[in-house]
Amino acid sequence: MRTRPIVVVGGGVIGLLTARELALAGHEVRLFEQGHLGREASWAAGGILSPLHPWRYPDPVTRLAQPSMEAYPALCESLARSTGIDPEWTPSGLMRLGEDEGTEARRWADHFTVSLEPKSLGEICPDRGVDGAGFWMPAVAHVRSPRLLRALEAELRILKIAIHEETMVEGVTRERERLTGLVVNGETIAVSRVVVCGGAWTRSLLERYGLALPVRPMRGQMIVIQTPPGFLKPMILKGGRYLVPRRDGAVLVGSTMESVGFVKETTEVARDDLIAAAHGIWPELAAYPVTHQWAGLRPSSPDGVPFIGEHPEIRGLFVSTGHFRNGIVLAPASARLAADLVLERDGTLDPRPYGLDRVAEGARDAPVLK
Repeated sequence: MRTRPIVVVGGGVIGLLTARELALAGHEVRLFEQGHLGREASWAAGGILSPLHPWRYPDPVTRLAQPSMEAYPALCESLARSTGIDPEWTPSGLMRLGEDEGTEARRWADHFTVSLEPKSLGEICPDRGVDGAGFWMPAVAHVRSPRLLRALEAELRILKIAIHEETMVEGVTRERERLTGLVVNGETIAVSRVVVCGGAWTRSLLERYGLALPVRPMRGQMIVIQTPPGFLKPMILKGGRYLVPRRDGAVLVGSTMESVGFVKETTEVARDDLIAAAHGIWPELAAYPVTHQWAGLRPSSPDGVPFIGEHPEIRGLFVSTGHFRNGIVLAPASARLAADLVLERDGTLDPRPYGLDRVAEGARDAPVLK
């Protein structure tokens, strides 16, 4: 008798890495995506492998971020080797300018043994005539998100995972408290377990089954300024805006945070704001053109801690969503935790801080973390 597959719903970085984890564990996996793989929040992400202000988040965010950051070098090397697509993991370091949270930041860094050094930008870039005091995090790297997503898609195909794009999942079926199937295009597919990794769209699928997660879209807009390769080496953060240098000279400038529902269009107001921020951080950028602008819809959660766990009333129905601004950096550990729960295997992370029971504890009406 053929076993029923495990299904992942959602083809962003969380869904792709979760499907990969399950397949590498020896299970038949199918993945359903309502659009095209990786083309929503994950594609739009800057790819910084650290929360921008980690000390502002609850500790469970760091407990996902640390193992993920440690996993990325080997993950990217493995993906490049197996697929020929290099995600461009780059250990550039991150300079935070003008921070006034020194005591809190140092306490966080000491608690998690993270390198956080008081520095000036002039010390980091001594040959560029720039300055400004802040904190230097030398261990922070970044990846090129679209390349990471293309590499993950290619590997999932190598692993023989059945991928269904432009396919809407309409619901689930169950017998008493046990999940039995997935309804797709009016047909029911027999499944063993389902992991919903639908990002900002997760709530609309689950609330009909009594799970109204407090996850909503939060638009972020970014631009690219094209410079010569090597023009900028470190990532720089100032006043909520950041610069991320790519190997080909593209400098990403991000990012806005706008509560506009499911509206993904870009705006001139955001473009002008990002240009002004970039020129304020690094004045020499004014000599180079803006070549791209885009937007993505982050799946925001009230405290920035994602929801990863099993539905409280439907066994076999799992969720991994609400990663907010940190989907890329939290993805490897989130995927491992979700796979551990689905496969009922022992893991290194305590799943309780990410449980879905937080909805009943008042998270529904909590303010969105800034």
